[in-house]
Amino acid sequence: MRVNYFLPVFMMLILLLPLVNAESKQVDLSLESSVADYDVGISTGELSPDGKTVLLVGNEGYVHLISAKNAGDRSLDVELNSARDNDFNDVSWHPRSEAALIAGDFGTAMRYEKIDHSVTIVNGTGAILGRDMSSVEWRSAGDYAYFGGKDGSLWRFSEGTGFVNLGNDADSEITGISCHMNYDLCVVSTISSGLGVIGQAHNISWISGTRTDTWVDVDCPDASLNECVAFGSGLRMISILLNTVDHTKSDVGSMVEYRTLDGDFISSSRGFSGTSIIHLAPSATVRYEPLNDVAKVQVSSEQMADWDSVISGRQISYVWENSFNSGFVITSNGNVISFEPYQIEIENTMLTTAILIAVSVSVPGVILGLIYMNSPFLQRKYNQIFKKRKR
Repeated sequence: MRVNYFLPVFMMLILLLPLVNAESKQVDLSLESSVADYDVGISTGELSPDGKTVLLVGNEGYVHLISAKNAGDRSLDVELNSARDNDFNDVSWHPRSEAALIAGDFGTAMRYEKIDHSVTIVNGTGAILGRDMSSVEWRSAGDYAYFGGKDGSLWRFSEGTGFVNLGNDADSEITGISCHMNYDLCVVSTISSGLGVIGQAHNISWISGTRTDTWVDVDCPDASLNECVAFGSGLRMISILLNTVDHTKSDVGSMVEYRTLDGDFISSSRGFSGTSIIHLAPSATVRYEPLNDVAKVQVSSEQMADWDSVISGRQISYVWENSFNSGFVITSNGNVISFEPYQIEIENTMLTTAILIAVSVSVPGVILGLIYMNSPFLQRKYNQIFKKRKR
């Protein structure tokens, strides 16, 4: 009886095996083009709040505008001239999508204006002259932006007041700044000074117990949650629990370490529908859903290497999505890679049709058989009916 039970179970698992394997691959990859015919050294980019364009920044004053929905079409690009040769390290769009701020080395702070595509120096850069600016982010109200430096300094900025140091600086590089979409609170990540929260009055409070990790980036992707998330070296991740009344009482959740992943976290991008896309080296991406507290591999390093062994050796600089699992990846070299949800392609042949018919018939049959074999009542009824027919 035991052999009869396990045989149909085994058959059903075999029939369902292709469906399980198909779920391990999330997206298909395609090389669209490159933004230039040389290694442009892109450091990062940002999707405009209206979802129409992406502003890319990089080495030696590189600034470039591309279409968000047709990123492979070079005829839609806008060549920008910063008139600078310092490296640009970060970019942040104003909430109204009309302008963006750019942070760079040697006290570089630039403004891009959408109306005329100009890139100019912002007011008050004398205060940060000589400091390498590593991060920039507008807060949700759009009245102030925050700049962070490789020396650990933090600055608030507006065109009216210029740059003002926040005080209580870190003693290591600012690796990321992210502001909550519903509150004028921003979180800060550093190399070795821990995680901090900037309050509405522009004062920074450092969270105790977070200095022992190397934090590479931070993100506040979900407007419905009073929390952000920090990504650390060693595949470590932790939630930052914001106290919206008193930011100095903000805390962190439990540390999570994703040891099964290959490589290491290096940065992040904002994903679709309140999620974060974590960049890994070697080239791979992981989606983090803060609402469900779940991280899932989007593009594995193995998939990237199998798809293109050359591009897989290049660093991912920025990722954006126009819909869930549909968007583009930009590498440091300037490669534009599109991705879309993975779909199983089945060749329409007589053999395929026969297999599909067999599966559609056999799977329900196996399930009914299992129900029958485990139901003494059905077996008795069958025997009674069978005996009556024999009479």
